[in-house]
Amino acid sequence: MPISRSGWLRSTFMAAATLGTMSVAGAQTPPLEPDVPAKYEAPTTGFDYVKRVVMIPMRDGVKLYTVIVVPRGAKNAPILLTRTPYDAAHRAERFESASMLATLPQGDEVFVADGYIRVFQDVRGKYGSEGDYVMTRPLIGPLNNSKVDHSTDAYDTIDWLVKNVPESNGKVGMMGSSYEGFTVVMALINPHPALKVAAPMSPMVDGWMGDDWFHFGAYRQTNFDYFTGQTTARGAGHAIVREAYDDYENFLRAGSGGDFAKGRGSTNCRIGGKCRSIRLTTNTGRSRRWTRRWERRR
Repeated sequence: MPISRSGWLRSTFMAAATLGTMSVAGAQTPPLEPDVPAKYEAPTTGFDYVKRVVMIPMRDGVKLYTVIVVPRGAKNAPILLTRTPYDAAHRAERFESASMLATLPQGDEVFVADGYIRVFQDVRGKYGSEGDYVMTRPLIGPLNNSKVDHSTDAYDTIDWLVKNVPESNGKVGMMGSSYEGFTVVMALINPHPALKVAAPMSPMVDGWMGDDWFHFGAYRQTNFDYFTGQTTARGAGHAIVREAYDDYENFLRAGSGGDFAKGRGSTNCRIGGKCRSIRLTTNTGRSRRWTRRWERRR
């Protein structure tokens, strides 16, 4: 019996709908399958650089978190290293971008244009690195009876880089400002032969006499924020809770730097604990103890 045109269309449509339903059903995600994968890797097609994250071993077995950004296709390229307590992963990624120029920090434009391999490393004890964090760790000697310091860590890092980054020409420069400048200065003590250039900018050097922390031995209370941020956690630290909007009022209410540290939980930090045992200045002037010391020096 011949099938009418409308009957043929109806049969064809139903068959197609059945097959479509079966195909969709076969591709459905199970209702309770996790929406967050065990590991996600963003595609890097079209990127003009290659990023590697490695744990570089030091002479005492501690491994330091290191981000290496290599221009795609680089050969015989110099390495520029910055050692930081301020999160190497973040320092090496200003933006998520396929462009190395947009990814690296502002100021790195000239190095990108000249084909440098850029390296950022967390100092020991901070963020992704292993080990214990000691702020501005002293060099091996009277104040450091261990076998490591920033000089040895820089040496071991440079030694690993020139041996394990095949795109490099075996020459390394170091650059940094403030604390990152301090790590550059420390690398100049017993420097690695491959360290060809060191550029410490406004480095943290003499914190007791005239840097951010002390002025001729007088502690600047505004630095409590920095110390708690650096020493209350391996990653980003905690902020100090304030009672008043104005710090001048906060310090006056506390009466002394030591009492301010004790009342705000800063005594959990090394610097806060030290502050409990010394008379510190407030914004109203020097403490009497420091005044006597200053008068003896005059």
